[in-house]
Amino acid sequence: MELTISEHAVQEMKRRAIRVQAVEQVFKAPQQILASRLGRQIYQSSVEMSGKPYLLRLVIEEGPPPTLVTAYRTSKIQKYWRQS
Repeated sequence: MELTISEHAVQEMKRRAIRVQAVEQVFKAPQQILASRLGRQIYQSSVEMSGKPYLLRLVIEEGPPPTLVTAYRTSKIQKYWRQS
């Protein structure tokens, strides 16, 4: 399934130095998918950026086609990680 990236998400990815390849990797194989606001989900995976662990979080508007609303990374992994 192809991911559409909103203009806002493109700007935020540039500002936050998040590569498109990292976004695509998390979208295709997220470690967790969490419910968010109506019609949106959070795809997240732990990644290494600049030699440090981060949680890369993607806000996805459900399809078709699914659209990336925004993406951000956080070092507060435990705050956002959900235990099964």
